[in-house]
Amino acid sequence: MLKLFKIVAILEGISYLALFSNMLFIKPTNFELYHTLLYPIGMSHGVLFIGYLVLAALLKNSMKWCYKTFGIILVASLIPFGTFYIEQKYLKNV
Repeated sequence: MLKLFKIVAILEGISYLALFSNMLFIKPTNFELYHTLLYPIGMSHGVLFIGYLVLAALLKNSMKWCYKTFGIILVASLIPFGTFYIEQKYLKNV
């Protein structure tokens, strides 16, 4: 399950950055393309975000994360590049 969590963490981070780039770079230049890309990128990011949270909750006991570490892992999903940081710091040595 840890390998799946690593994959979901990376994909969630990529989808988060894709969503931001769609809003920051494509929306001002091509509004029609923005609306075409918004639903699939937003839906995939939402599914990956929920998967990240659920997998983190399932792994909390087996990885013996304290509440502080678990909180950092959950908050990292809200910050751009946060899941990449979690993968490097907390999941790299496992």
